[in-house]
Amino acid sequence: MIDLTLTGVLRLTSVQKLVIDEVDEMLNLGFRSQLVQVMELLPENRQNIMFSATLTQDVENLINDFFFDTQKIVVALHGTPLKNIIQKVYFTQNFNTKVNLLKLLLQTDTQMSKVLIFCGSKKTADRLHSLLTPDFGENCGIIHSNKSQNFRFNSVRKFNEGEIRLLIASDIVARGLDISDVTHVLNFDTPDLPEDYIHRIGRTGRADKIGTAVTFANEAEKLYLSEIEKLMKILIPIEELPDNLKISEIYTSEEKPNLYDKEYLTKPKQQNLNSGAFHEKKEKNKKVNSGSPSKKGKTADFLKKAKQKARKRR
Repeated sequence: MIDLTLTGVLRLTSVQKLVIDEVDEMLNLGFRSQLVQVMELLPENRQNIMFSATLTQDVENLINDFFFDTQKIVVALHGTPLKNIIQKVYFTQNFNTKVNLLKLLLQTDTQMSKVLIFCGSKKTADRLHSLLTPDFGENCGIIHSNKSQNFRFNSVRKFNEGEIRLLIASDIVARGLDISDVTHVLNFDTPDLPEDYIHRIGRTGRADKIGTAVTFANEAEKLYLSEIEKLMKILIPIEELPDNLKISEIYTSEEKPNLYDKEYLTKPKQQNLNSGAFHEKKEKNKKVNSGSPSKKGKTADFLKKAKQKARKRR
């Protein structure tokens, strides 16, 4: 749009309404300068409507800078969890244990018929997809920003129409997409931002239907979980791990501790200054420092002249 307006192909002088959906995410993605540029090209007399599930300080600043006489319409208070979403959390050790737990739940829980699985990164999503494909085959899809647009549209269409049971995703689909009848949202990685958790679990429990949000959290992610509970002002029930779950002792490279942060090497022992063998100084070390080089030169000249005078006297 910026390119079209700058080249004169598109004119915005007759625009009467400006609508920005997911305005906080637009700012987070780095589109602040483009939004500002568009608003400066629009006529002053217009209606502005912005939608967001979270009202951040950046959004507040944008409103204060460009709008006046604003009205705020709150459908639900920020951080309020939906009542028709059942939430639960499993505490797990590592990535491989999470994979084992996910496979076990999918194989034993028949109610998990349409599951949206969120991962914290594209790398984790690809790795999880490769591990689930041998068991679930074409019933498992994946979507993230490294996939082509046609691939993403096709994956969402198959999942929405019920052709595939599982859809592994990054936060690219946490907002904006309305996917119907999602029975379970599974947070394979606990999101580090509480607001992202609200957006993720909001993909289920829609249209007055009951949904379930399951979160896997390892030791490092417990802090993220506490921030989520603090935002929602509730405690998420903790589920016991199944007895037949295979606990893995293998950690990924990202999960291994940084050895440089710990004092694994033994400290050198301090020597006792009052002990040790006594030895005489070598003859060369008994010489007295005569000072700077200039002083040393003067002393040498003085001794040389003194010797010459002594020879003459002789």
